[in-house]
Amino acid sequence: MENEEKDVVRENEAENNESDHIEVIDSEESILEEAGNEEEVQNPLQQEVDKLNKEKEEINGRYLRLQAEFDNFKKRTQKEKEADRKYKSQDLVNDLLPAVDNFERALQVESTEENASLVEGITMVYRQLKDALKNAGVEEIETTGKEFDPNLHHAVMQVEDDELEANTVVEELQKGYILKDRVIRPAMVKVNK
Repeated sequence: MENEEKDVVRENEAENNESDHIEVIDSEESILEEAGNEEEVQNPLQQEVDKLNKEKEEINGRYLRLQAEFDNFKKRTQKEKEADRKYKSQDLVNDLLPAVDNFERALQVESTEENASLVEGITMVYRQLKDALKNAGVEEIETTGKEFDPNLHHAVMQVEDDELEANTVVEELQKGYILKDRVIRPAMVKVNK
């Protein structure tokens, strides 16, 4: 009987060892499952963090582009304002130039005793107009004897004169004017071939 009892005790111990072994395997499996769940839980969280970081970078990029566009807009607007101030009198000058031309033609009339006071009055008004244009930054384009410049001169006739160099302005037919650094009206000229 003792042997039988020993066998029973051994069987019980073996069963206990098996159940302990099963419990260890079960606990290892549950730990592995929890670790897997942690990775699954961590993985969506990491994905969310990555997604938010990407959105942040996109928003930051848009912000920087908008800021650059705004800076460019401010600079462009400032340049336009400066140009407007610089050339604000251009329309008025364009309207006055035909009157100045007419005054110049009127002053080419011979002065006699009968029209001397009229010519003197026209001369005074002409000088006032020229002074006002000069104060606005308008200058006459120099022509006669100068080299022809298509940016400043408008050639309407050509002549052949061996005494003058080629491409030289021979005669001014209509005065040209510059406002600051912009040509308002090119001078109409006769050019040597």
